[in-house]
Amino acid sequence: MSVAPESSAAPSVAATGTAYAPTARTVPTRSKKRAAYDRELVHSILDEAYVCHLGFVRDGAPVVLPTLYGRVGERLYVHGSTGSRPLRMAGEQDPGLPVCLTVTHVDGLVLARSAFHHSINYRSVVVHGIAHQVTDADEKRLALDALVDHVVAGRAADSRPADAKELAATAVLSLDLAEVSAKVRTGGPNDEPEDLDLPHWTGVVPLRPGYGPLVPADDLADGIEVPAYLRGL
Repeated sequence: MSVAPESSAAPSVAATGTAYAPTARTVPTRSKKRAAYDRELVHSILDEAYVCHLGFVRDGAPVVLPTLYGRVGERLYVHGSTGSRPLRMAGEQDPGLPVCLTVTHVDGLVLARSAFHHSINYRSVVVHGIAHQVTDADEKRLALDALVDHVVAGRAADSRPADAKELAATAVLSLDLAEVSAKVRTGGPNDEPEDLDLPHWTGVVPLRPGYGPLVPADDLADGIEVPAYLRGL
């Protein structure tokens, strides 16, 4: 998965150093040794996933929505209908909508001898911050291109861009990568010493994402070849 390039249309958050600064909200209370703040690691986890979960509070109750996103430098973009809850709220509130955005990859099922020590190997990112509606036309187009290219790199240039009516029906939120942490678990089970002689299979079942054969649309015109960026998948 490639990342959309930096652009003057999307002001970049000042990225000092190679790591995000830990905060009270990004330091976990459990398994602190699994937490990481390295920018390259955070970016790689974000760039490899397709769906994030966006959490916010509405009328005093938590709401978490799955949605597509894209990254441009140190900024995430989340899209939705102009009538969706978070988009409306981000436009109504000043200085924006407090959110928590999460992304998770499950890399393996960890089967221990005891039920208590069963686990998963995973990579996750949690982003805290204030989401804002994107109102600048150039930044909005950049964000929508980034969202399309995040799904399949190269697709934005190989599709019709949104027209004025479609742009009016689509809203975009921006969220700066400032208060960010990653958390990773790798390796095998952590069984208790007294359980090592139990007669149960133990180990890791790896999980790996993959692509299936392409399925052309029923109305695809004859003679249109599969583009190189899709063959590369």
